[in-house]
Amino acid sequence: MAHQVTIKDIAKILGISASTVSRALKDHPDISPKTKRMVQAFAQKVNYRPNALALNLRRSKTNTIGIIIPEIVHHFFSSVISGIEKVAYAAGYNVMICQSNEDYNREVIDAQALLDNRVDGVLMSLSKTTFDHDHIRNLIDHGIPVVFFDRAPNEIEADKVFIDDFMGAKIATHHLIATGCRNILHLAAPSHLLIGQRRRDGYIKALEENGIQFNPDFIIKCDTRDDVFANAGKILQLANQIDGIFTVNDSTAIATMQVLMKNGIRIPEHISVIGFGDGPNANICYPPLSTVEQKGTEIGKEATQLLLNQIENTEDIYKPTTKTITPVLRIRESTLM
Repeated sequence: MAHQVTIKDIAKILGISASTVSRALKDHPDISPKTKRMVQAFAQKVNYRPNALALNLRRSKTNTIGIIIPEIVHHFFSSVISGIEKVAYAAGYNVMICQSNEDYNREVIDAQALLDNRVDGVLMSLSKTTFDHDHIRNLIDHGIPVVFFDRAPNEIEADKVFIDDFMGAKIATHHLIATGCRNILHLAAPSHLLIGQRRRDGYIKALEENGIQFNPDFIIKCDTRDDVFANAGKILQLANQIDGIFTVNDSTAIATMQVLMKNGIRIPEHISVIGFGDGPNANICYPPLSTVEQKGTEIGKEATQLLLNQIENTEDIYKPTTKTITPVLRIRESTLM
């Protein structure tokens, strides 16, 4: 069966956005006559026809939105769900929650399940193992708007909501430097994830702003408790060279403190540790963890409002936006002041 040409296909070939193609096909006054002629002529040439299933899906609402998250047990994602539900239920929508368990194949199955259940829109945070995005494009091609939060692909034009990961990492690293740290280890997320890139870049920028030379040996890919225990030998080997550690999330920070203290390294007297997230464990662990508040509930609310705006948008013209939430530093006893 031949592939039916979509608005996304036309946009890619002509090197313009899908929303521009959509508006040009509808003779929208915002689009220049030249662009309209180009798009309409090309659409005729490739025999473009609006996707009937997509149009039907747009017209028949189920008042249900879907969520795909990497893991429910993570405090950040559970707090995002709280924010989503608050806004969704107030607007008369039900919520279906799918958990990918950081597994790309499971994420593909979840996306198809939400499509089969004819949800009105999807809120999504990518799994760590997702490199291909065809399952997401499939949702969009079927008329289902998608809004990303926390982890999003660069390649897909959609609404996105993030904490300012770069700024959060920068203020965390600046705080360590302000307490006297000069040799700071960063336990990082995978570099293909935007949060991994942005938090690493924020850490490097803070060093640069304080005249501290960046040492590539002071970055280890290590963003889970299991990773910490697997890398314990490497972390302990560096312990006599470092005086601070900035970790990409709180669970990694807490596991790191456990490994250090078990080996007689005192926190913060020998090494200061700061995390990212500010879940309940940050206050329960010993010493209480300095961290950056990630504001999951606020992210959930913002993402849901963006999704509802798309669902309620009857003109089928929507320009994607990115919203960035400002992080807040929470100073506790794991860093010297």
